[in-house]
Amino acid sequence: MIVLGIETSCDETAAAVVDDARRIRSNVVLSQIEEHRPFGGVVPEVAARAHLENADAVIAKAMQDAGVAFADLDCIAATAGPGLIGGVLVGAMSGKAIAMATGKPFVAVNHLEGHALTVRLTDDVQFPYLLLLVSGGHCQLLSVEDVGKYTRLGTTIDDAAGEAFDKTAKMLGLGYPGGPLIEKAAEGGDPQKFDFPRPMAHRPGCDFSFSGLKTSVRRAVETLDRPLADAAPDLAASFQQAVADTLVARTKNAIKMAREAHPDITTLVVAGGVAANTAIGRALDALCAKTGMKLVKPAPALCTDNAAMIAWAGLEHFRLGQSDPLDFKARPRWPLDPDAPAAAFAGVKA
Repeated sequence: MIVLGIETSCDETAAAVVDDARRIRSNVVLSQIEEHRPFGGVVPEVAARAHLENADAVIAKAMQDAGVAFADLDCIAATAGPGLIGGVLVGAMSGKAIAMATGKPFVAVNHLEGHALTVRLTDDVQFPYLLLLVSGGHCQLLSVEDVGKYTRLGTTIDDAAGEAFDKTAKMLGLGYPGGPLIEKAAEGGDPQKFDFPRPMAHRPGCDFSFSGLKTSVRRAVETLDRPLADAAPDLAASFQQAVADTLVARTKNAIKMAREAHPDITTLVVAGGVAANTAIGRALDALCAKTGMKLVKPAPALCTDNAAMIAWAGLEHFRLGQSDPLDFKARPRWPLDPDAPAAAFAGVKA
């Protein structure tokens, strides 16, 4: 079984071809970082226009790299949400157009499920497992029980961890994107220099909050007794450590909750762009060593947004006999666990 995947939910235009032998035959990702860098973050209209300009060429390159023709495909999968709706529409419509022109089935993929199932492509992880999904737009803990079956254990009630990285980097004058720049600056800093809060770390449950941490960083910047450039490494290291400690504390609670429902759960999966941070990875490694869990993390290129994960998620659904009509509507919001109760103050982010 061979599947073409298309991903355009944020600021990467991506296409990939994977097969049911868990081989990534191609994985093309065109980043828009330079287009968004002057703004210090992703501008939805700029992203949508860039997707529109580049989607056809990226798809053609993925097919060429894989050495396959459209006739060789079993289905076409495309992200249909959640994400910036202008970009989502570009990828979803591209996938539908190819499906209509070739007569192949179409699978609408939840972008978050792409992240959730990546470890089944890379490491053949078996259900159930615990997922820490931590990215620029999402920060959630979920029990992954089967394809399309997820139980949300915790979510952010305000900002995602990746968003906090980007905004902190901007406050420190480091630039965009914030994640790798914070990590690089932190290498020369003291993580104990600034006493930043660990939001909600000692509360029951495993919801997240990062808004107060960002505020603390801003106050520290405004009251510095030395030039910002001199203090930036210490600020970055202290912020990064606070995020790592917070993620560990909430994930520890989630491990207990997941084991109550699934005593046989033994694997913690971390996915999303923030999963590429090495300090956070070390902290989660230590947590797993203490709790008897196995930590599994995809390679960095498969943690950030890519189309291989979308193709694989589409393949997982298609081999179960599932596909979608061509009038499937793209969705800016699409929770993995639609039955989860609303989180206080989280609004649509939950």
